[in-house]
Amino acid sequence: MDAILRVEKLSKVFESGFIRRSLVKAVDNVSFELSEGEIVSLVGQSGSGKTTLAKIILRLLEPSSGDVWFMDKNVWKDLKTLDDLKWYWKNVHAIFQNPYASFNPFYKVDRVLNQALKLIGKEPNSEEAKRVIEESLKFVGLGPDEVLGKYPHQLSGGQLQRILIARTWIIKPKLLIADEPVSMLDVSTRGKIIELFDIMRKKYGTTILFVSHDLGISYVISDRIFVMYQGKIIEEGSPDDILLNPTHEYTKELIASVPTLYRKWSF
Repeated sequence: MDAILRVEKLSKVFESGFIRRSLVKAVDNVSFELSEGEIVSLVGQSGSGKTTLAKIILRLLEPSSGDVWFMDKNVWKDLKTLDDLKWYWKNVHAIFQNPYASFNPFYKVDRVLNQALKLIGKEPNSEEAKRVIEESLKFVGLGPDEVLGKYPHQLSGGQLQRILIARTWIIKPKLLIADEPVSMLDVSTRGKIIELFDIMRKKYGTTILFVSHDLGISYVISDRIFVMYQGKIIEEGSPDDILLNPTHEYTKELIASVPTLYRKWSF
């Protein structure tokens, strides 16, 4: 299949230190492609460069070198006008780990869903818009009366995260960058959200880059897994290849750290 996203020799270097300045490569010469409707997990420990890479793709952080191509447009060179950026953020959407950071505490949560409606050209107060919001909330397991008209502090982190996923459902982007999207959800809700991601890719062809440290969830949800370490993608393959036949020592250490329910009992 044709690639919807191409990352070519992407690097991001940060300066650190005040007296003795040093350079830190958060992303180091990374290249990969994602196909339409594919779910790919990017896994690694904290500080491996996963979120930095995601922010560069989202145009939230400028790369030091390299290119990002989305639907044959160079994200950092071809998108110059406000209309270009609106087109990009309509087609490339994000869900972040901390849902509280995605809401303004002075506005009701309805504002996030209304902004999504405006992005797809619907009037927030119309009957159709109300129907779309109600359907999207029910899709993520929330009742409209449960969350609408409330401020972020009145809701739990799990409820806020599901509202953000409902926003994604309204927009139906071509590419979704999901950075630890289920880390604040309970186990039963995690399963539901993973199922929703699978429905999105099957029904609407949404491509998902699933950023996570959880190999268990990545194994279940992914078509492919990329393992990231010290800014590099050190291993990639199918979930079975990565978890059952890892080749890199770091991947083996990640797998060994996954909790297991197995215990050898002695009576």
